[in-house]
Amino acid sequence: MTALGLVLLSMMGFSQQMKSGMVTRDEWGARSPTMIETFQGPAPFVIIHHSYQPEACFTNKDCRKAMRVMQDYHQLTHGWNDIGYSFAVGGDGMIYMGRGFNVVGAHAPKYNDKSVGICLIGDWRTELPPPQMLKAAKDLIAFGVAKGYIHPDFKLMGHRQVRDTECPGGRLFNEISTWDHFSPGNSTENEIK
Repeated sequence: MTALGLVLLSMMGFSQQMKSGMVTRDEWGARSPTMIETFQGPAPFVIIHHSYQPEACFTNKDCRKAMRVMQDYHQLTHGWNDIGYSFAVGGDGMIYMGRGFNVVGAHAPKYNDKSVGICLIGDWRTELPPPQMLKAAKDLIAFGVAKGYIHPDFKLMGHRQVRDTECPGGRLFNEISTWDHFSPGNSTENEIK
């Protein structure tokens, strides 16, 4: 089976299991990726991001638009294969399919081929994402573990721990530092040898 076939099967299984809380690539209007590279799971890392720009979205219409804006920026400005994240979560509490599970991302250098990158759409430097957004992110992680896409002993980190950035924003970083599996180390301590 081709890499694209494996990705599509992964996405179909995901959508069948979480269909009430997930927005497919077709539904948000994604362009096709220019290339798909997969990696063997389960992923040992989950990296949390914020988009900073676009700003937080709270309706399905606005979140779909935010996804297209991010994909345009990643593909057209940076020349990446696709939107950089595995998934994004909107303020509407919905999970938006990015690259999906077990697909090499473009969100965290040195971790793109061994992590699930989850972006919480918005700027979370000073404000905490709404409860439905945080719950959706946790539900996505739990689903990934239950289905074998994420290792049961995964390490959860903020983007700032693997790259010089303020992402995922100070307020969101403080929040995720209270979540199960949070790994307080820096990128050097967390790297897989």
